[in-house]
Amino acid sequence: MATALETSGTGARYWAVPISRAVLALVPAAVITFNRDHSAAFGLLAFGSFALASGLLVAVLSWLTLTDVRARRLFLIQGIVGIVAGSLALAFHTGGLGFFLYLVSVWAAVTGFLELYSGTRARGRSLVAKDWMLLGAATAVLALTFLLLPPNAVVSVGLLGAYLVMIGVYLVIAGLSLKWATTDAVATVAPVATDSDSP
Repeated sequence: MATALETSGTGARYWAVPISRAVLALVPAAVITFNRDHSAAFGLLAFGSFALASGLLVAVLSWLTLTDVRARRLFLIQGIVGIVAGSLALAFHTGGLGFFLYLVSVWAAVTGFLELYSGTRARGRSLVAKDWMLLGAATAVLALTFLLLPPNAVVSVGLLGAYLVMIGVYLVIAGLSLKWATTDAVATVAPVATDSDSP
């Protein structure tokens, strides 16, 4: 089991990271969905809270649970970008629609690329490679969407909420799948280890 987990680049408890990320995405998604105020100021507050909290979580938990050194560094950078973007959004939440669109686009482009790159590097040797690639691609698409759509606060904040719902649901599934895969690996390897110890 230890060998399988080490070669995958993730520790045995890494499944808790996507679950925690899911919670941090679904909370602001619910707030956006059930709030009639879809102004740029509200969008900056919602995005800032999400980006700051998820940035801290990604930076800390990924550093503690990833065994691949380069992946840890990439997710640390990704977390720092989230912390900076979230802090700027909260500090300048009256910055207007242009600032909201620009900040979310830059955050999504940088973090999306980093996660997509991490997934590409781990492809074929990690259980989480596909998840990282899909999440990175979805975040990059968010950046393109914010850049290409005509400026509209209601639409943009709504799209942010839809993105958070999508990645939140996906992360729950990904985290549980990873947990079950780890549990199955333990159950499979344990009898083998027991048999090898017998004379």
